[in-house]
Amino acid sequence: MFELIFLGTSASAPSPRRSLPAQVVKHDEHRFLIDCGEGTQRQILTSGIGFKRLNRILITHSHLDHILGLAGLLSTLMRWETMEELEIYAGPISLERIHDLLFGVVLRGANPPMPIHLRPLNGRVFFEAEDFSVSAFPVFHRGADSYGFVFQEKGRRPFLPEKAEELGIPPGPWRRELAAGQPVTLPDGRRVEPQWVLGEYRPGTKLVHVGDAGEVESLVEVCRDADALVIEATYLEQEAEMARQFSHLTARQAAELALRSGVRRLFLTHISRRYREKDVFAEAQAIFENVTVARDFDVFVIKREE
Repeated sequence: MFELIFLGTSASAPSPRRSLPAQVVKHDEHRFLIDCGEGTQRQILTSGIGFKRLNRILITHSHLDHILGLAGLLSTLMRWETMEELEIYAGPISLERIHDLLFGVVLRGANPPMPIHLRPLNGRVFFEAEDFSVSAFPVFHRGADSYGFVFQEKGRRPFLPEKAEELGIPPGPWRRELAAGQPVTLPDGRRVEPQWVLGEYRPGTKLVHVGDAGEVESLVEVCRDADALVIEATYLEQEAEMARQFSHLTARQAAELALRSGVRRLFLTHISRRYREKDVFAEAQAIFENVTVARDFDVFVIKREE
């Protein structure tokens, strides 16, 4: 299960109701900030999630509306917060711009308040915990240094208590070990194999996050069967040529991607001030029913339906 928190949902420039791009993905004690548009530190405070353990920042690409908030965030961390270290993941070219912003503009030769690690993405798994991983994949958007992210829980075979009852397996450590895939020897001397009490394999929850994108063909397979897809919808189809010119998507294109990929829920973000929210929603829902146009401070729980 992942928790998805939208901190900023506007495109290019803020509006009275939408701040610049930033989202948080939570899984147990792990928290990831995706993009950091100007004003993100204030959105973090307003949302009430705070800065604790928000020490991994994933950058989709280095256009200013996605990274300028890093300067203010670091300034806040320098003065008011305690953090053991900060990890920033981005493409190699983006990391150069981020380095110049943080070390040249904010720190200006001073030592950072905590170790700052700039970690280049390479299109593979870059974070792995016991029960989930995070990987990056390339995205086309006016350059070769844009990435999306897949948050993938590990699959499992569920423990079937009715099977355990049939076999006379008492409650306690024997059931726990079997659920973990380990064979056990019962007090009466019988040996029980885990496959006798485990159900069919079930894939874990899959959340895909795409920042700005200029096409969807290369995204179909990476989004395949995702429980949720977060993606931009900067334009409507009436201005599809402008979307193509600036390497962005229309709401229709995002919805078509969700439909082709078998996505279960679609969240649209990066919303332009030029459109009404209901029009963005209507264009997408005509193609893909289970769609949400995200708003600042929306919170969603993403989990695989049984």
